[in-house]
Amino acid sequence: MNVQPLEFEKPILELEAELAKMQEKASAQDIDLSAEIASVEVKLTETRNQIYANVTPWQRVQIARHTNRPFMLDYISHAFDDFCELHGDRVIGDDKAMPGGLARIGGRSCVVIGHQKGRNTKENLERNFGSAHPEGYRKSMRLMEMAEKFSLPVVALIDTPGAFPGIGAEERNIAEAIARNLREMMALRTPVIAVVLGEGGSGGALGIGVADRILMMENAYYSVISPEGCAAILWKHRKHGPEAAEAMKITAPDLAGLGLVDEVIPEPTGGAHHDHAATAANFATAVVRQINALVALPTDQLLEARYQKYRNAGEWNEV
Repeated sequence: MNVQPLEFEKPILELEAELAKMQEKASAQDIDLSAEIASVEVKLTETRNQIYANVTPWQRVQIARHTNRPFMLDYISHAFDDFCELHGDRVIGDDKAMPGGLARIGGRSCVVIGHQKGRNTKENLERNFGSAHPEGYRKSMRLMEMAEKFSLPVVALIDTPGAFPGIGAEERNIAEAIARNLREMMALRTPVIAVVLGEGGSGGALGIGVADRILMMENAYYSVISPEGCAAILWKHRKHGPEAAEAMKITAPDLAGLGLVDEVIPEPTGGAHHDHAATAANFATAVVRQINALVALPTDQLLEARYQKYRNAGEWNEV
């Protein structure tokens, strides 16, 4: 896969180019450059380890937005079997920014829903850049109610900068659609696992994010507002996005430390966009483990634990 490097990865890219040039020269001219090649390889390994071991919150945001990062349907392809997409909210129509349907993971049947982005202009226009309309949230609720009826666990895959803020969405009452999902998901009598794949933006993420277990990919972020939006409000300029990302505690390690996320799913070195298959394998292992733990609970105990989870979220303990 041809992966576009991020700004902070350029020292790695330069060393890789130097190494490739040296190897080509040694092969073409039949000269011994083994010592020089070994030296560059050591330096490359050290540089790669140093950069990826010290990724900042802002750099994680950049990784979360990478266009080669696996999206919802990529996880469907790699981690799920027998996916059967279901369409429409039975009121307005179908929302391609929010696919969903029946599938199997780890040999267990489930309902899977989520946000889907695009990798180019055509796909992004079709998927509305991963920003769902009201009918997307109503469709997801319809599928979750079906999951409840047939005692199937729900897997919600979150990856959106936020719900669509356009006039049409307001006219069709997107606030009500999201609010209804929040209310109904709290009382859903079947296990719900939510996984933040990349961006977890505001109410658009929360609209399918009320869950018994909340998981995050290692380089995802989850926030009420984007770092740039926060910077525009507090610093009056978007250029302060890196400071905002640091202050907001929006990354998976930060949120896990605050007890708001139940598990952080590891990604390959450099981010999920470097190896979709390995990322999906880690994802499947974590999701199946959580589903197996939740389906073993009696329904009343499951609902009580979910209630207490959200009652305790954000609780302040003075030291």
